[in-house]
Amino acid sequence: MVFSDLFFIYVFLPVCLIFYYAVKSNKGRNAVLALFSLVFYAWGEPVWVILLVISAVVDYCNGRFIEYCRKKKNGKEVLGVVSSLVINLGILALFKYSGFVIENINVLTGLSLKVPQFALPIGISFYTFQTISYTVDVYRGKVKVQRSFLSFLLYVSMFFQLVAGPIVRYESVAEEIDCRRVSLGEINSGFIRFVYGLAKKVIISNCMGELAASSLGFETAPSSVAAAWFGVFMYALQIYFDFSGYSDMAIGLGMMFGFHFPENFNYPYISRSATEFWRRWHISLGSFFRDYVYIPMGGNRKHMYLNLAVVWFLTGLWHGASWNFIIWGCGFGLLIMIEKLFLLNILEKIPALFSHIYALFIILIGWTVFWFTDMGKLGVCLKTMFGFGGVPLGDELTKSALLNNLYIIVIAVVISVPVYRFISGKAEKLERRSAAGFVTVKSVQTIVTAALLLLSSVMLVGQTYNPFLYFRF
Repeated sequence: MVFSDLFFIYVFLPVCLIFYYAVKSNKGRNAVLALFSLVFYAWGEPVWVILLVISAVVDYCNGRFIEYCRKKKNGKEVLGVVSSLVINLGILALFKYSGFVIENINVLTGLSLKVPQFALPIGISFYTFQTISYTVDVYRGKVKVQRSFLSFLLYVSMFFQLVAGPIVRYESVAEEIDCRRVSLGEINSGFIRFVYGLAKKVIISNCMGELAASSLGFETAPSSVAAAWFGVFMYALQIYFDFSGYSDMAIGLGMMFGFHFPENFNYPYISRSATEFWRRWHISLGSFFRDYVYIPMGGNRKHMYLNLAVVWFLTGLWHGASWNFIIWGCGFGLLIMIEKLFLLNILEKIPALFSHIYALFIILIGWTVFWFTDMGKLGVCLKTMFGFGGVPLGDELTKSALLNNLYIIVIAVVISVPVYRFISGKAEKLERRSAAGFVTVKSVQTIVTAALLLLSSVMLVGQTYNPFLYFRF
């Protein structure tokens, strides 16, 4: 089940909310939410619920083991962390990376080992990191152990962030799991945030995705240089509105049930460097690697460049078992190293326009690498983008695609920068200054929200292209 589905919007979510708020006790609400979360996860692939529950049991027990050892002062607490890492990363490696490893062993050695054909359990990369972070934080003494398995299962399985993040730390929601209050104002704000995320996904991302696929889904080569760049630009918009839209929906749904999740995006395409881009893109993943890999290895104090290399190799590998993801991650890691060495100083001194152009250029090249799991097609596309593909500069199909969709592309570009935040801030100030206005910010917001929900619903009725890109990871 996905959020951008009419059944979820008009059946699953309302029924869940009715049962949830019909129960008055916090423990009862936890049980309702955990049950609906398991149903949500099992909707498409029921068997993977077993894996999710196993992961929850493992780290619930690891947390209790660490607490027991700490009370006994026997110095064995670290075994709980080792257990969490070995079991969780072992499961992740089995399902996500075993085929990739064996394929490469066969290529390097000439062997014909059988490649396992495991389906990737949805969301495994996200909930694996969540459970590991809990165990590590209990070991560090940052959070108290959760003694209720139901409460811990709820933390692991909350459907609004289970399958595509953001990666939520236990410390962020520990208090709200045990005791939370929700006002009608927060429910309303959460609903508005959900609808905005839905619109980003259905109205913008899906349109950009179809345009990207038409230009980059070639058999031999892009039809022109313009087609290659146009396709990559559309993909950059698609993946941003897809993932940030999902994060908005997750955050909005959390608010509707009394949870407050961290922001996952902060207008990444206004960045002036690769370093800044990764402070603004998928913030929860970046902070996870910073706090659980980079800093424990020494951070900026010891072997900084080695630490960066490890983090960015892992960042690429986390996104998928394919060489293009590893190259993508290591490429950004190398750029960030160069920026830390000297380039950031230059970028800060030159006019902002040029540093923005630099950042957008490397981001688009990065998304090109990210798109193609076929390394041959990746090479062809990159050569074409720089005029070495033996194809014309432009073609009529690309020109037609651009002109026919110019309005939605312009809207997408405008929304991807902080224009809305600026306008809404100005409108609120203007409203406060006026003694009495016929139109308030809230009334406009209500009208816009209703219109976006209606338009998104209408588009979902006839839409066949509706993937969530980050379900792959």
